[in-house]
Amino acid sequence: MKGLTIIKTEHPKAKPQKGEKLGFGSVFTDHMLIMEYDKGQGWHDARIVPFGPISLSPASTVLHYAQETFEGMKAYRAEDGRVLLFRPEENFKRLNVSNERLCIPQMDVGFCVESLKELVMLEKDWIPSDPGASLYLRPMVIGNESRLGVKEADSYIYMVLCSPSGAYYESGLKPVPIYVEEEYVRAVRGGTGFAKTGGNYASSMRAQEIAHEKGYSQVLWLDGVERKYVGEVGAMNIFFVIDGEVVTPELDGTILSGITRKSIIEMLRSDGYKVTERKIEIREVADAYDRGHLSEIFGTGTAAVISPVGELKWGDKVMVVNNREIGPVSAYAYKKLTDIQWGRVPDPLGWSVEIGHM
Repeated sequence: MKGLTIIKTEHPKAKPQKGEKLGFGSVFTDHMLIMEYDKGQGWHDARIVPFGPISLSPASTVLHYAQETFEGMKAYRAEDGRVLLFRPEENFKRLNVSNERLCIPQMDVGFCVESLKELVMLEKDWIPSDPGASLYLRPMVIGNESRLGVKEADSYIYMVLCSPSGAYYESGLKPVPIYVEEEYVRAVRGGTGFAKTGGNYASSMRAQEIAHEKGYSQVLWLDGVERKYVGEVGAMNIFFVIDGEVVTPELDGTILSGITRKSIIEMLRSDGYKVTERKIEIREVADAYDRGHLSEIFGTGTAAVISPVGELKWGDKVMVVNNREIGPVSAYAYKKLTDIQWGRVPDPLGWSVEIGHM
C-alpha cells in the first residue's frame, strides 16, 4: 500500500490455540500500526511495526490533559476462510467526530480503512476460529506534545492494536442486571458524551463500582440536568420494547452514536419493526413495566453485539424483564447481525467488507 511501510517482527509470538480461553483485551498480536502528526507537516510516517512499548515524555499532553480518542471494532474469520470487517468506514467517521470535539486533527478515512486492512491481513493467523471469537481492533489517537499548558497539542500519535478475543457469551446469550444511577452523571449537552474519549470512561468508574457492589453488571445513566431521561449504559446503547415498539434514546449530544446501535436500527426497520429514536423517561419505562407493556430491554455494542437485560433496578423498584429470559426481538437481532458479521448468511445491506482469505 502506498504511503505505508511494513516492518515485520523477527520474533513472532506463539498464537493462541483453538479452544484456548482468550478473555478480552489481554493478548496482543505481533504487530501494530503507528502514524504521527506534527503541526505544519500533517499526518506522516504511517507504518506497521512489531508490537511493543512506545516512548512518551513525562510532559506529554495526553498524560496531563487527556487529549485522546479511540475506537473499537472487530475482524472476523468466516467458516469459508474469508476475512471480514464490519462497517469500518463508520468507525473512522466517528473517530473524526470525536477528534473534532477534542481538537485533534482530522484523519483520512479512506487511508485509515486501507491501512487497517493491511494490518489485519498481516495478522490474519491471529483471528480465532472458535465460535463467537474475533480479532478486536483498537484504533486510538493521543496528544504527544512535550509541554505543560492547557491547549491542543501540536503533535499526535495514531495507533491500532490487535487483540484476539473470545466469545463475549461463552455459555450462551444471558440477560444481565442493570442499575439505574441517580447520584452521578455521565454527560450533559455541550460536553463530550457523544465522543469516544477515555475521560468519559474514567469518570464513570465510580458509579460502575457501586453497581457491582450491589450485584449489578452495569450502570444505566440518566440525563445530567433533570435526572429523568434515559441515556446509555456504561458500555453500550440501550433499547426498550414497549407495546411492540422498539424505542431507544435519541442522539442528543450526550450519548455515543454506536455503530452497532445504528446497524440494529437500520436492520430492524428494514425487516418491518417499528423503531423510534426519542427522549424516554425512566418513569415511562417503569410505568410500562407496571402495566405489563415492557416486554424487553437490551443493550448494543461492539463487544457483546446484543446484551439482553433481565433486571432493571431504579431506586427501590426492581423490574424483572421477561422472566430474566431472552426476548424475541433481542434473539432475532443478535442472530441476524452476528450471522452477517461472521459471513454465515448473505449481507443484503452491504455492511461486511471482505479483505482477503485465510
